[in-house]
Amino acid sequence: MLPAIGRLAKTDDPWEPYQLLAPDGAIVRPVAEYFKDVQASGSPATTLRSYGLDLLRWMRFLWAWGIEWNHAGRTDARDFARWMQLADKPVRPHWRHEHAPTTVADTHAGSRAGTTAPGTPNPVTGKPTPGLTYAATTRAHAETVLRTFYDFHRDQGSGPVLNPFPLDRSRRSSRPNEHHNPMDEWRNERTGRYRPKVVKRIPRRIPDDHFNSVFAQLRSDRDRALLAFWVSTGARAEELISVHQGGAEPGQQLITVVRKGTRESQPLPASSDAFVWLRIYQEQMHGLAPRGRNQPLWFTLRRPFRPLTYDAARAMFTRANTSLGSNWSLHDLRHTAAYRLARDPDMPLTDVQWILGHRQLTTTQTYLTPAPDEVIDRLLAHHARQTKKAADRPQPSPPAPGYDSRSLDVLFRRDTP
Repeated sequence: MLPAIGRLAKTDDPWEPYQLLAPDGAIVRPVAEYFKDVQASGSPATTLRSYGLDLLRWMRFLWAWGIEWNHAGRTDARDFARWMQLADKPVRPHWRHEHAPTTVADTHAGSRAGTTAPGTPNPVTGKPTPGLTYAATTRAHAETVLRTFYDFHRDQGSGPVLNPFPLDRSRRSSRPNEHHNPMDEWRNERTGRYRPKVVKRIPRRIPDDHFNSVFAQLRSDRDRALLAFWVSTGARAEELISVHQGGAEPGQQLITVVRKGTRESQPLPASSDAFVWLRIYQEQMHGLAPRGRNQPLWFTLRRPFRPLTYDAARAMFTRANTSLGSNWSLHDLRHTAAYRLARDPDMPLTDVQWILGHRQLTTTQTYLTPAPDEVIDRLLAHHARQTKKAADRPQPSPPAPGYDSRSLDVLFRRDTP
């Protein structure tokens, strides 16, 4: 267990949205300079937060051993990669629990006893639950962030000459996908020596019957409107939550969102049911929440009425999951919409790419992969057809009287007992 020293603080300064603070409360200046470079490349504040959590974990590892960040060597980076493979993930104590557990193991053994074991598939959805240790995707993301962090300071002359997180030996003299043929797929190569192998995951959709069960568990018309928009537009959860009232156009059946990557506005068609639920929700909030084209579209349901946040929407969806014993996520609604669109024979795949905001068509083609439940149903239907054919196949008539059945077996090469 690493000591929980230092923290990543959120600020109200748009020039410096996040600050990494040392145990004494001072700003870690090397990380602040790196954040400026990341922000200059057009990355949003959420990216800074994601990078900051990886850097905080690395800094805590160095602080525990008394190592300066610019004196860290490849042995330290190697030990950090090994530690992430074996160590349990820390769990932040909930403010409602006075003596909350501090590890994932304690959490599952205590307040969440009786639920699915960590790292095992959920009996309803088939999705694995979070494991006790860091996932390979988390370790791969951390390796990339730390390698680019030291590359930045090496180029600036403020860090070590040798990057503690080096490139893979086979990739030192070239770059990934060098001389790429546009007709070929992009290769996902390991670029870092300590970067783990990440299995390419197939997106999981919510089957229609399960989606109806989740929809029935919702407690308010606002939540029903949100789910209807998510599953019909394919927008990301945070993109839809940040919509303003002027972005919803029922007459055109469009809702305008700001894309996560490009930060550009894009109108998305939505189902008529989604606008019906939205209208019912707006009538319920009439006179309670501010009105105006530049006002948020979604508000909390309790006083004081505040703009809805992603964490509040996720908590709403978690409550619906808990009642069903499932572990669907808000992002699975986007996968569900993508599967429905990609499987429509009258919907070109390039149109689906535009709706989802994918840069590469190969990313959209992922949703052409059949879901496991569909494959199982088709295979069971195949076995049923084969059984029916065997039952309907005419049986050979018995031989006429006077013929020796053994001679007929030899003649027609039939197996004899």
